[in-house]
Amino acid sequence: MTITAAMVKELRDKTGAGMMDCKTALGETGGDMEAAVDWLRAKGIAKAEKKSGRVAAEGLIGIAGEQARAAVVEVNSETDFVARNEQFQDLVRRVAATALSTDGSVDAVAGAAIDGGSKSVAETITDAIGTIGENMTVRRAAMLEVGEGAVATYMHNSVGPGLGKIGVLVALESGGDGAALAAIGKQVAMHVAATNPLAATKEDIPTDVAARERAVFAEQARQSGKPDNIIEKMVEGRMRKFYEESVLMSQTFVIDGENTVEQALKNAEKDVGAPIVLKGFVRLALGEGVDKDDGGDFAAEVAALAGS
Repeated sequence: MTITAAMVKELRDKTGAGMMDCKTALGETGGDMEAAVDWLRAKGIAKAEKKSGRVAAEGLIGIAGEQARAAVVEVNSETDFVARNEQFQDLVRRVAATALSTDGSVDAVAGAAIDGGSKSVAETITDAIGTIGENMTVRRAAMLEVGEGAVATYMHNSVGPGLGKIGVLVALESGGDGAALAAIGKQVAMHVAATNPLAATKEDIPTDVAARERAVFAEQARQSGKPDNIIEKMVEGRMRKFYEESVLMSQTFVIDGENTVEQALKNAEKDVGAPIVLKGFVRLALGEGVDKDDGGDFAAEVAALAGS
């Protein structure tokens, strides 16, 4: 039997499954619409797609690393209950391990064959949605590497090896001692987790962000009624403080409470035995920027899941 575009559209409208999945289902069932619906349900595809619109703001951050390369991913679920599920935790670890062999973009991670399996990450997650019964998604991912040096990692609020709520990568380039470099890198990663800097250097702050801060400070200063030349000095002083608080290299190092991060790295060069250059950092905190749905129906659904 010929599978027409109209048939595929009808099945898609009924189930919310993807077009290719619908076409496959119709082919497998000889064009029988209801049988195709059941085929999709049996595969967990219709169930997964039906849940895909629900907010997934819980989950875990996963990290995988080698000496000179590391990756961090955010895999979201709908509830913290599922985030404690061993199957979900194993999935996040495998997604992070997969990200290590990609450029770190979400699309590349989703399309790559998952670590230890033949299916893509996206397909594996679709299968897991059908099995576990919650919407899941790889929301963010990143990978850092250096030609020579170390990419240090740190996981805050860890729930297991490589899993937690805040994941940090810090890439340090150096030809010095690897163990000493990893040690200072770990400390800087802990600092990043605590302070959440906007950028590594002043030059890395987006121009629109700096302009917005300057405009706010200028308006605040004008309200003092002071002369323009004094206002300008006030604004410059507040901008210096903004950079000191927001730029990683200018922040006071939380480990010693005295030096800036830049000076702490300079001091560490004695132990490392070579110059250290910060090449980049990444900080992912679970659920940041996601608007959570606190509707009553959703809460009842979670309670029912927890009791099952």
